Amino acid sequence: MRALLPLLSVGRGWRVGVAARPPRRVMSLYSTEERGHPHSEDYRLFFKNVTGHYISPFHIPLKVDSQKENGVPQKKARNDEYKNLFNMVVEIPRWTNAKMEIATEEPLNPIKQDIKNGKPRYTPNIFPHKGYIWNYGALPQTWEDPHQKDKNTNCCGDNDPIDVCEIGSKVCSTDHINPHVCLSLFM
Repeated sequence: MRALLPLLSVGRGWRVGVAARPPRRVMSLYSTEERGHPHSEDYRLFFKNVTGHYISPFHIPLKVDSQKENGVPQKKARNDEYKNLFNMVVEIPRWTNAKMEIATEEPLNPIKQDIKNGKPRYTPNIFPHKGYIWNYGALPQTWEDPHQKDKNTNCCGDNDPIDVCEIGSKVCSTDHINPHVCLSLFM
């Protein structure tokens, strides 16, 4: 997803083993590397930190106001009204159909396309909309416990990070970290 506020800078993402793709905009502290063919079982999107080392998206700080990561200062909220800002890992960009998810069982937890009955999963278009009507993803460094029942819903967690929808007007790419999701109502 593109940030609700301006991005810090332009990063580079690239595809390995397939035709090169132009660089995408990502938060300056992270870049991505695509492997495999989009819309296939072998597609993976890996994250790298500012030093170029592969990282899990779960190692991205949850709160934007973290002081530093790898010696690089994090972006601060512009004023106290927006002090509860959280990072979000975008799995499914707005207006797309491919059901992408963080691979929690794989090393480095890349983003991959969900597979059902041996075929990539897609969401249907519901007129007048195409695909997801929001940017959909997960909050890093969170987890929903499958053994704990929520008192309001009487449901257990799904053993994944907490899901989040960003309902702004921007259309973000899968490899984007949204550093300005304001979730003070949910936390």
